[in-house]
This record gives sequence, structure tokens and C-alpha cells, in this order.
Amino acid sequence: MSRIVVGLSGGVDSSVAAYLLKEQGHDVIGIFMRNWHDESVIIDDQCPWIEDSNDALLVAEKLGIPFQVIDLSNEYKERIVDYMFAEYEAGRTPNPDVLCNREIKFDTFLNAAIELGADFVATGHYCRKETLDSNGATIHQLISGKDPGKDQSYFLCQVNQKQLSRALFPIGDLLKSEVREIAREQNLVTAEKKDSQGLCFIGKVRLPEFLQQKLAPLKGAVVEIPVDFNGYNMVRETLSEQALPYTYTPTDGKVIGEHNGAHYFTIGQRKGLGIGGSSSPLFVIGTDVKTNTIYVGQGEDHPGLWRKSLYIPASDSHWIREDLKLEVGTSKPFEVRIRYRQKLHSAELFQDKEGIYIVFENPMKSITPGQFAAWYKNQELIGSGVIHK
Repeated sequence: MSRIVVGLSGGVDSSVAAYLLKEQGHDVIGIFMRNWHDESVIIDDQCPWIEDSNDALLVAEKLGIPFQVIDLSNEYKERIVDYMFAEYEAGRTPNPDVLCNREIKFDTFLNAAIELGADFVATGHYCRKETLDSNGATIHQLISGKDPGKDQSYFLCQVNQKQLSRALFPIGDLLKSEVREIAREQNLVTAEKKDSQGLCFIGKVRLPEFLQQKLAPLKGAVVEIPVDFNGYNMVRETLSEQALPYTYTPTDGKVIGEHNGAHYFTIGQRKGLGIGGSSSPLFVIGTDVKTNTIYVGQGEDHPGLWRKSLYIPASDSHWIREDLKLEVGTSKPFEVRIRYRQKLHSAELFQDKEGIYIVFENPMKSITPGQFAAWYKNQELIGSGVIHK
């Protein structure tokens, strides 16, 4: 029997994870993480943490396990929120969920659990962990969840072997429908609760409104780039040239409107432009925070939305399976996704001493600096990195 701390979020997934572990005879402790209460940035009644905490408490009481609330708001602000603002200000699009798992759930929270004598921490993620022996070394594998529509392995793409050694994912072999059925059978208060959307501290507030509390609005031009822009036909021979994003200047198109700040927008964004009159929907194809300019193109087939390669600096690359790390000057095929819930796409990874180039078999839509590219082999997540360009 192991002592296991479960991160009870107040949702159905972590509730069933705790139940399954209790049924297996483990010594289970439920802990709710309070990650945000800075009223200077968000209106408190927009954040459902109080309701979630109460639901987590009711689940713990139902299961007969100890429960407590741990305040990680200082760590969350320093490691996640400040990172978010810095990335958006720099014109990149961050993924705080990935960082939250690496920096909070499987670092700060894990350390707190160990102080309570825990052998493992468990979460309600839809993913699986398997362990193998390789030349006498124990290697932990992060495998996609059984439910293809709920697989959350991508959000864990930055964890390491030490963190995985202490992690458990009790519902990874279940479908979402099976999880809800178990919750109903056990009369858990969270059985019919809707899945949470977004981060708690953002709540129901739209992201631009959240960002405007720290990043001041600044009027700038929206420039439409035509489909026959010369830059799309430039010959790129080397990997470094191929991975370069398209760049534009205001003279490459025509000004069709105004925006409130380039740092509020991301590549591929369609909503929030507030500009009508075009025959096809407008998509953001480029942002420039230095000149405060947004570049857009008409239609999903606009060439500015599509690229075949991206680049990850060595400092931002991470291998869960360090034993499979590519040597400088080598390449290998993997399946890659660049955002959550995206299908896996065939690609070749090229490793040079400066970083990793990922070249896709088919063009990819909306490659976005600041997001994470994650590469898989046979449903196992092998590594990941922050897209630089």
C-alpha cells in the first residue's frame, strides 16, 4: 500500500482518480490547490475556486479521505502568470497549462506531497505511465490516454523522469464516459459537473480583457496581405531558411482597420478583429509588437497561415526519453502536434548543435511562436520544445 496525494480539483476526473486509488487500498489524501487570489488582476467572483474547493471537500468526505487546501498562489503568479504576461508582451503565445504541470503540479505541489510522506501524486489527466528497464536503468514512459478525444499527454510534455517516477494517472485507461459512469455509481457530487474551461484565475473574463490589466492597449494598424505576396515564393534551401516565419512590412499590403494592441493577438486567430466587408473570413497571419502591427489574410487557404517547418532552440528543447535524444547531425521521423487536441502529423526531426528543426510531411496551419511542439512515437510522448519561429 502506498500513500498517495491526489490533486482534487473539484472536477469529475480527479474525483474518480481518488476513488479508484482508495478502492485499490492505498492511503489517499486529497489536496485542493488554490492558485490565484490577486484581486488587482481579476474580479474574485469570476473565479470558481470556492465552488471547486467545496466540491473537492464533498468528494473527500464521501470517500472518507483526509482533505486540505494548499495555497500555491505566490508560486503560481511567479512561474505562470508573470510568464504569461512576459510572453504576450514579447509577441509570443504561451501555453500556461503546460507550464503549470511542470512548475506547479509536478514540482511545488509534488514537493508539498512528499513532505506529507507521499510516495506518489495522482491527477485526473487522461494519459498513462508505463515503466521499462533499459540496460539496467528504469525508464518511465508517458503514453497517450485511451480516450482519443480526451488525451491530455500534450499538457505533460515538459515533465521529466524524476517527476514521472512520482506520478500516477489512475483514469488514463478509461474513456470519459466510463469515468462519469463510475462517478454516478458512487454518487459523487461531481458526476455531472461540466469540464472546466481555461485557467481558474482567468475565469469567465476574455483573454484580451485579462491582458489589458497589465499590458496597456495601444492603437495600431491592421494590414491585409494579398495571397500573391512575393515572400511566399522565395526559394529556401537550408533548414534554417525553411524554418523562418514569413515577415511583412506595412507596405506589403493595405491598411484595413485598427486594433488595440498587437500583443493581444496570435497567429491563426479569427475572432476579435472586428473588421467586416471581406469576401472570406480574416485570419491573423503575423504580428509585430515592435511596430504594433497586425497582418491578416483572407480565408483558411491563405498561404500566410501555412508552413512546413519550425525551429526549437537547444535551450528550449526537452526530452522525456533522454535515452532517445538525437545526436547532433542526425534526424529521425516522429509524429508531432503543435497544440492540444490536434491530430498527430508525420514529420522529421533534425538535430544540429543550435537546436531542432521539425519538417512536416504536409504544411501545418498556424505555427505559433511560444507554443509547444511535442513529438511522439507509437503513442509515447518522447520530447517537446518551445517553438521559436
